[in-house]
Amino acid sequence: MRPMTNIDSETPQVERSYTAFLGSRRLAQGSLADVAQALSAPNAADAPILVFNDLTGELVDAPPGPEQLAKLDVNALPTAPSSAAAAPAVGRPRLGVVAREVTLLPRHWQWLSAQPGGASAALRRLVEEARRTHAERDAQRAATERAYRFMSAIAGHEAGFEEAARALFAHDELGFSARIDSWPPDVRAHLTSLAQDAFKSEARS
Repeated sequence: MRPMTNIDSETPQVERSYTAFLGSRRLAQGSLADVAQALSAPNAADAPILVFNDLTGELVDAPPGPEQLAKLDVNALPTAPSSAAAAPAVGRPRLGVVAREVTLLPRHWQWLSAQPGGASAALRRLVEEARRTHAERDAQRAATERAYRFMSAIAGHEAGFEEAARALFAHDELGFSARIDSWPPDVRAHLTSLAQDAFKSEARS
C-alpha cells in the first residue's frame, strides 16, 4: 500500500491519485495503473471494490477490474474542448487559451473593451485576481465536498454519520474528529486526509 498523498486542487496537471477500498479496508492508492496492478492480486479481484478519485472524492464510474481501470488511466485527465481557438496573430505569445462563449450585459462589454488589452485580457486579469483572493475559500469548499462524497459512499451506515456531516460543513474539526473516531481506521485515515483543508482557520474569514 502506498503512503497517503496530499492532493493539490490548484495544480490539476499533477498525476491524479486514486484509492481502492474493499469494504472498509484500504487496498491501494496511486494512479489508476497502480491501483489496477494492486487489484490483480488473486484475493482482491473477485470481491466488490470501491475506487475513489482522491481529487474529488467521487467513485470511479467503471467496473473495478484491473483491465478496466488500466484503460481508464488514459482518459483520466480532462481533454481540451473540440472547438479550437482562433490562430494567434504573428508575434503574439501562445498562452494556451481556449475560446468559450461568455454572456454579459452590454455595459459589461463596454467596460471590458475599454480596459488595457481589450476584453479578453481584462477577463483573464479578473479571473486571476479572483483565484488569488479566494484561493483559501475555494480550497476549503473543494475539501469539504470531496470528503462528503467519500464518506457518503463508504460510511453512510456508520454511527454518527449525520453528525459528522454537519460538523464537516460547519468546519468544526474537533466535532468532526470526535464523530468519526469509532469508524474503521482506514476509512477514518483517508477521510481525515481528504478533509484536511476543510478546517483551515484562514479559509473561514
